[in-house]
Amino acid sequence: MKQLHDEKGNQTIISEFLLLGLPIQPELKVPFYTLFLVMYLITVLGNLIIIFLILVDSHLHTPMYLFLSNLSFSDMCFSSVTIPKMLIDMQSKKPAISYTDCLIQMYFFFFFGDLESFLLVAMAYDRYVAICYPLHYTVIMNSKLCSALVVLSWVLTTFHALLHTLLMSQVAFSSNNIIPHFFCDLSALLKLACSDIYINELMIFIFGGLVLVVPFLLIVASYARILSSILRVPSIRGIRKAFSTCGSHLSVVSLFYGTIIGLYLCPSANNSTVKETVMSIMYTVVTPMLNPFIYSLRNQDMKGAFKKLLIGRKLPFLGL
Repeated sequence: MKQLHDEKGNQTIISEFLLLGLPIQPELKVPFYTLFLVMYLITVLGNLIIIFLILVDSHLHTPMYLFLSNLSFSDMCFSSVTIPKMLIDMQSKKPAISYTDCLIQMYFFFFFGDLESFLLVAMAYDRYVAICYPLHYTVIMNSKLCSALVVLSWVLTTFHALLHTLLMSQVAFSSNNIIPHFFCDLSALLKLACSDIYINELMIFIFGGLVLVVPFLLIVASYARILSSILRVPSIRGIRKAFSTCGSHLSVVSLFYGTIIGLYLCPSANNSTVKETVMSIMYTVVTPMLNPFIYSLRNQDMKGAFKKLLIGRKLPFLGL
């Protein structure tokens, strides 16, 4: 354990933290290491394929796929914030992370997690306009609005992540530097604090609602309006169109918000360390890996673009 002592007093300044990692038996570390490595590689490859397909196929140069390409990039980076470090620690005898690296990891964890939340709202609004106002879709979802929604998502997440990181940098820690997690989770760090964390908790409560609860409610409101629009003129064709248009997005929303709400909106006293770790694995490893499959298997446009790529048809961007 590395510690520095303040010359003006007896306060202990932590220079590194020890990550306990996953609660896995030693004999199971190799199989789990292999599993998580494969899942991470699938996540990176799957999201890169989606980004590539959207980039090279002119038929996918629409608002929905602009948001999807940003979501895929966010998913890929979100997993990369925690999983490579976790894999390294699984092979290390001393799974440590420096104080600075811990804050950096926490910043990007917030950044890409928040970015996904805002992008899912933008995608829900896009689906709402497409189904409820189809004749005005191209006018409403113009390139200026779409670009503004993407830029706004990136800007808001930058400031929110920076806020929590700066507040955490002001927190003093006790001599205990053991984090019972596989990454620098905000709640786990605050449990090690020996200084007043009232402001930190207040900001978590206020901005946690703005970044998670408000986007979730906006998505629910969008789909409530979509459902209402479909029920006003019920038809098999309309229902099929709505399901085809919204099915993939609803699946991703359910995966993302389901695990996060189950973890962070439940009383912490009822959450064991094992439960928190398992649910964290769900939204840091499993969800980003499943998203490319959901959008590929349940989306006709993506399947068409992928088939076109496989059979070697001409793609204008490549000049083939």
